[in-house]
Amino acid sequence: MLERQREGIAIAKAEGKYKGRKEVSIPDFGKHYQWYMKREVSKTQLAKELGLSRPTLDKLIKEHMQSVDKGLPWGLF
Repeated sequence: MLERQREGIAIAKAEGKYKGRKEVSIPDFGKHYQWYMKREVSKTQLAKELGLSRPTLDKLIKEHMQSVDKGLPWGLF
């Protein structure tokens, strides 16, 4: 059964129908990140405010820090 499922997914990907989950995008994430870094909000409060889970917020923070290290503009997300 799993083999048939994998085959179906491979066919759908080849046809461009299987794209996975949509990427989470927060337009002004840099501002929210600054609030967190200034300890104005906790990570849990920030996740609730943005409507995200903690692991998703952790992923966004990691990506944001990498973009800052590369010199990309704040608020990229």
